Amino acid sequence: MKRTFLLAYSIVGIFMISSPSIAQKPIDSEEENAAVYLEEYSDDFQEKFFEGLKQKGIENYDKAINLFLDCKNIDPNAKAIDHELARVYCETKQLDLAQQYAVNAVNSDPENYWYLNNLVIILNLKHNGIATVASQIPFENLTLKQNLALVFYQMQNYTSATSILNDLKTSAFTKNLYSKIKTGLKIQEENSETYSYSTSVTTAPRTAENSSIEHYRNYISNLIKNKNYIILDAISKEALENYPAQPYFYYASGLALNNKKKYKDAIAVLEEALDYMLDDISLSNKINKELSVAYNGVHNPAKANMYLRKIKPGF
Repeated sequence: MKRTFLLAYSIVGIFMISSPSIAQKPIDSEEENAAVYLEEYSDDFQEKFFEGLKQKGIENYDKAINLFLDCKNIDPNAKAIDHELARVYCETKQLDLAQQYAVNAVNSDPENYWYLNNLVIILNLKHNGIATVASQIPFENLTLKQNLALVFYQMQNYTSATSILNDLKTSAFTKNLYSKIKTGLKIQEENSETYSYSTSVTTAPRTAENSSIEHYRNYISNLIKNKNYIILDAISKEALENYPAQPYFYYASGLALNNKKKYKDAIAVLEEALDYMLDDISLSNKINKELSVAYNGVHNPAKANMYLRKIKPGF
């Protein structure tokens, strides 16, 4: 038996795009329900698909992958399946497979913003650029290029966003985004100057190591602002491998883990951060807040309240 149903599921919210201009109102929540498309699927397909989403949600990734692959066997042309497989393979760090399915998803619907956004996230995790897959997707599609410029803008990769815009004809869309990029660059420059000043009065002259630490801090700060917790998880771990005595990187890793509902892992990382803390009250507050969140997540309200009480007001 078949019936028509609305296939809807959670995806990371960044922009609502409904016209060639940039939407003025961003999606505030990290995840929003998005209607993907209307199609006819069998009951078996639906059951496997929604069970796959459930298993992914509780981090049973192997089960989720098998269920999504079953869906693909039932209907190889189901657009959402490639997208979901890409996301799950990304979560399990099988990035080559994630990229393969993300490319398939984009090819199935080149003008879908979310499919493209997911592909860029995976490429970033592989330290690759969009150029590495440009020949595998309909790169000359106008809407795809507009969406790509938006993706880069949202990630505060203003150089890449500008490069894409430079290939497009002047329009309301390009003028609007150029303006937003200009504003973003100004804010980024002001933040960089403020950070440089605050560290220069308390630290030794800049070295190559200090420069690298600052680069990580700026990158991580932007990821936190954009609530891009998938990349934040990977970058913060990379930063910790290189600089294991930096409490800010432990905080960033704990924040990412909390938002992935990996509360036990978050507790371990955040409590280790406290070993490296000196007199940064603002950062201490952030760490204590995330520890409170993590302990609430593992149903330990006593510990959650203990860390909540450690937060000092006014910082």
